[in-house]
Amino acid sequence: MAAEHSAHASWQGDLMSGSGSVSTGSGAVQDVALTWKARAEDASAGSSPEELIAAALAACFSMALSHGLAQAGNPANSIETDAVAAFDRTDAGFRVTKIALTVRGDVPGIDADAFREAAEGAKTNCPVSKALEGNVEISLDASLG
Repeated sequence: MAAEHSAHASWQGDLMSGSGSVSTGSGAVQDVALTWKARAEDASAGSSPEELIAAALAACFSMALSHGLAQAGNPANSIETDAVAAFDRTDAGFRVTKIALTVRGDVPGIDADAFREAAEGAKTNCPVSKALEGNVEISLDASLG
């Protein structure tokens, strides 16, 4: 049986001057404010769907990398991943154009090349990457330390 996860969003007003909020069923995200300004003009003004996509990819990727390393006999002490999603106007309209992942790992017994190879595998195979595949360019900067 599939695990189901839920979220709720509300919006009042038009796109440019309205506002809304988003919450997750788990309670991890509660009434986080959403505005067009935060989404397209000033990321410090609140959250956005793109920020939530970046968070989902960073979390999924980190979990997949940790699993892959452990399966290969090199469990990580820590994996630190940052994701930056670009929201831009294209000829086809506004869209997430790319997400840049940066990961640093503390992994005893592994060299830099093996870590990068494991990170590439996680980038390709984590479920969120698979959901974005063919729609969003995902880049990766992976190193130990």
